[in-house]
Formats: sequence, C-alpha cells, structure tokens
Amino acid sequence: MSYFRIDSVKMITIDSITENLRSVCLEILTTINNNGGKAYLVGGSVRDALLDNPIKDADIEVFGIDSDRLESLLKEKFVLSEVGRSFGVFKIHHHNIDIALPRRESKIAPGHKGFSVEGDPSMSIEEAASRRDFTINAIYWDIQSNEIIDPYNGKQDLEKGVIRHTSDKFIEDPLRVLRAMQFAARFKMHVAPETIELCKKITPENLSHERIFDEWKKLILLGAQPSIGLNFLKESGWIKYFPQLESLIGCQQDPEWHPEGDVWTHTLHCMDAFAREKINNDVEDLIIGFAVLCHDFGKPATTEIIDGRIRSPRHDLKGDNPTRRFLSDMTRQKDLINDVIALVQNHMRPFEFYKTNASDSAIRKLARKVKRIDRLVRVASADMHGRPPKTVSKFIEGEWLLKRAEELAVKDSVPKPILQGRHLIELGANPGPEFKKILNEIYDAQLNGIIMNLEQGKELAKELL
Repeated sequence: MSYFRIDSVKMITIDSITENLRSVCLEILTTINNNGGKAYLVGGSVRDALLDNPIKDADIEVFGIDSDRLESLLKEKFVLSEVGRSFGVFKIHHHNIDIALPRRESKIAPGHKGFSVEGDPSMSIEEAASRRDFTINAIYWDIQSNEIIDPYNGKQDLEKGVIRHTSDKFIEDPLRVLRAMQFAARFKMHVAPETIELCKKITPENLSHERIFDEWKKLILLGAQPSIGLNFLKESGWIKYFPQLESLIGCQQDPEWHPEGDVWTHTLHCMDAFAREKINNDVEDLIIGFAVLCHDFGKPATTEIIDGRIRSPRHDLKGDNPTRRFLSDMTRQKDLINDVIALVQNHMRPFEFYKTNASDSAIRKLARKVKRIDRLVRVASADMHGRPPKTVSKFIEGEWLLKRAEELAVKDSVPKPILQGRHLIELGANPGPEFKKILNEIYDAQLNGIIMNLEQGKELAKELL
C-alpha cells in the first residue's frame, strides 16, 4: 500500500487562490476585519493550498461579529444566496464561497441531522477547530497577513500523510467515518490508529441514503487510490455495514488466474486500476467505478471446488441481486443502478466474444444490453489489470471488441432502430397493443442482421401488419 508523504508542506501565499476567487475573498476579509471582526479561510481550501492543489472554492469562518451584523455587512457588497441561510451559512451568489460563524453543536437526537446548531462569534479558534472532523481540515489562514493558525498540528499530519480526528467530538457525526474513507482514497493518506479505534465505536445511526452515496461518489470520482479507503473501511469495522463487500473477504479464487489472492484483494487492485484510467467525465466514471467495485459480487454465492479447481460458474449473472441491494441502500437513481448491473452481468463478454469471434448480431445485442461497449471494455480492462503479479501489456480482447463495435456504430451508443413508429403509421398501422410488439420484432430482426435499411424494415413491417 503506497501512502502519500511529503517532506514539508507548501509555503502558501495568496497566489494559491485563483484570481477571481482571491479578489472576492480579500474583499470579504477586509470588510469584516475593518468592522471589528476577524475572518479566516479554513477547511478544504487551506488543506488544498498546502498540498499545492488548485483552490476553486473557499470556506470563511468569522469571529467577533454576530450573525445579523455579518449578514448586514455582506449585503452591502454582495448578493447572498438563500441556500444555507437557515444553517447560519452565507453563500455569495455566483461564487463558491461559504461564510459562517464558528458553530456550537449539541447532539439532541440520533443521526447525522440530530444536532442543535448555534453560531457563536465569541468562540476561540482552538474550540472552533476542535469541532472540525480532521486536523488537516482544521487549519486557519489569514490571507491578508499570510498567518497560519494550526491548533491541532494539521500541517504536520499532512507532511506525514495522516488523517487524524481533532477531538472526541468526532464520534458525534457518523458520516465522518465515510469522509475518512474517501479522504484516505483521495489523498493516499492513512488513518491514524486512534482514529480507527474511535470509528469502531460509531454506527451509521440513521445516516441518510443521500449522504452515504455522496461519500461513495467522492471515493470513486476523486479517489487516487481507492484501495486505501476501502481497506480503512475493513480496518474500522465499517465493512460490516456493506455486506456485499464484506462477503468478498476470504472468498478464494483459482491461483492460476488470480495469484493476487481472494476476491477482496482482487477488487482493491481493480479499483486502483480503474482510478488510473478515469476519463474525467463524472457520469461515465461513476457508472464504471461502481461496476468495477461490484463486478464480482456474484462470486461468494457461486464459488466451489470443481475437479480440484476453484470455480465461480455464472458469477457474472449472479451479481445482479447483490449489486442491486448494495446500490439501492444508498441511492434511488434507477438508471445508474440498471446501468451498473448490466455491466456487472456482462463483464466477461469481451473475453468470451474475442475467443469465439462473436458475430455482428451478438455484438449489437450486447450493445443494447450495456448501452455503451466502451463502458464494458473499461470494466473488463480494470478486471484484467487487477491480478498482480500478472501483468497485462495489451488488452487485445478489449481492443478487438472496440474495433468491431466502432465498425457497427455501437461503440458508445445502443443500435438506433431503423424503423420508427411514424413509419408504421405511414403504412396504415394504428397505435395500440400490437404496435410496440411489431416495432420490437423489427428491431430484433435489425440486431440479427436480417434487415439492414429502412426499405427492408418496411417490407418486414408489411408482412407483420
């Protein structure tokens, strides 16, 4: 496991902030500081500046001014968004800037939302920082004087590549466990042993589907090395809340094909292979990432010893139900779930189709199932690269399938029906129960190569009407 580590964090200056954002932040800080308050950048923007990553948004925390006075000062110069105001957060319209007082939170009910939140401008920086999740997110930066205030040694933890909780208040919010998961994956950092021990004492406690999904989404889209985050999930005991993943641990595989070990280990390698080949299209990467994560969910139920060898017959098809359960527990996005399941159930096809020199018809039908052949090849590629010390210099099967799909115009889309409903109407058909049945039959004929153009489609339609 390769963790992030640097000899010293970057010496940040105001130039770390993009020019447009910088000018607005400076104006906000000047306004507040000239009116009896004190404002600092804090959180992810400071962390990212120290890591020499681009700063595209900013969180500003304000001390010494009450909420009404702060709102009045901001309104004099900026248009404020209504979003967040009920939580005591002021958002500058058209800018990714959040401004808030240090917040005093009291646990009043179970769950992520079970807090009473009250802004307290008299709070000390140390106390305010103690309510933040991790030391690396509890560093304050005065961009006017370039002063850094770091009450919990977050810079030191950045240098060591450590994610560490700021205080025992960490346990009040169970979402922080999943935040640790995705932060570890994003920054290739390891979670401190004492933080792992705290996480073991925390339960999901009625976390909403949406919040859980958001953290998994960040793991997949932002994770540089997802295996680190997933291993943290195992170390912290939180893997038990995702039983489809937990069942992969210890599920053995044939060492000839999988010298890397059990299905869990294979999945970690596959996820890292996926992360190295992301295309920075959030929609596509999210579908592929979840498909790679879930691609072997069918193995625990199908693995057996056959003729002295470890086999998992039809594990691809059997991945349907566990994948649906896993995703349905965190999102209601049916299209996403169905797209992922289609890839899981067909992730072996590139190898099978290459071996059998599959027909045009078979490839068209496969494209109809998975929507995009290039998606399927990406999943299969991650699968192939997840078997160290086996190495893959060239994914011949995938290249072959992509070439064939491109020739058939189904590389990145489903086959477009040659015959449409309007054509049936032109032929005298009346929309009704048989209408869709005829269209489907003609489409199947198209996929099978029986009809190749509109005229042939119309001729077949006449026979069916």
